[in-house]
Amino acid sequence: MHDSTYWEILNKILVNIFFRDTQLVDFVFAIHYLLLALSWTHYYQNYTMKKMISTIALFLGLIALTKNSNAQVHVGVNVNIGSQPAWGPVGYDYVEYYYMPDIDVYYFVPRHQYVYLSGSNWVFSMSLPVRYRYYDVYSGYKVVINEPRPYLHANVFRERYARYKGRKNSQVIIRNSDEPKYYVVKGHPKYGHDNGNHNGAFKDGKGNSNGDVGRNGNGKAHGKH
Repeated sequence: MHDSTYWEILNKILVNIFFRDTQLVDFVFAIHYLLLALSWTHYYQNYTMKKMISTIALFLGLIALTKNSNAQVHVGVNVNIGSQPAWGPVGYDYVEYYYMPDIDVYYFVPRHQYVYLSGSNWVFSMSLPVRYRYYDVYSGYKVVINEPRPYLHANVFRERYARYKGRKNSQVIIRNSDEPKYYVVKGHPKYGHDNGNHNGAFKDGKGNSNGDVGRNGNGKAHGKH
C-alpha cells in the first residue's frame, strides 16, 4: 500500500471515530499529525511502524467508544430536574444544555451559566450580555441538547434549529407546571412543597428516570442525532 493511500485511510478512521468525542479530539489529532510528520523520515517508513500506528489508532478508538457508551449510560439513569431553571420547558428529566435560537445562546444547566459568543470566543456567564437585556427567557423557545459542548458545532445547530426562531410562548415552562416533580425547582410557585417523593427524590440529580433522556423520561431530547 502506498504511503499516501495509507495515511488517507488512517485519517478517515480517526475523523469518524472522534467526530462526536469533542473532549478527546484535540489530543488524538495532535498524536495523529505528529505521526504524520515522523512518517516523512526514512526511520518510520517501514511496515512495523505502520502496524504500530494502526494499533494506536485502534486503541484510541476503543477508548473513545467506551467513554461515549459510559456517558450515554450515565445520562440515561441520571436526573437533574432540581437544577433546571423555572423558565425551562417541561418534559425533560435530564438537561445538559438549552439552545435559544432567537439569540444564538446556550445555557449550561449543571453550572447555571449562559454560553454566548464574544468576538471569536465562547464566554460562560451567570447572566446574558447587555445586547440581549430585552430578551425574555420565559417566552423564548428553548431546544434541549444533551451532548457535550454543542457550541463548538454552532453552525450545525444554528441551521438545524433556525425554524424555531420567533416561536414565543409555544412551550409549557416549569414555572407554570402543576406536576409535583417540579416543586423542587427554585422559582416554581410551589417550590419546597412535598412533591410526593418525600420532598424531592429528583432534586440535585438524584433519582431514577423511566427510560431514555427526553420528554417524560421516555422520549429523545433534541441533539441526539
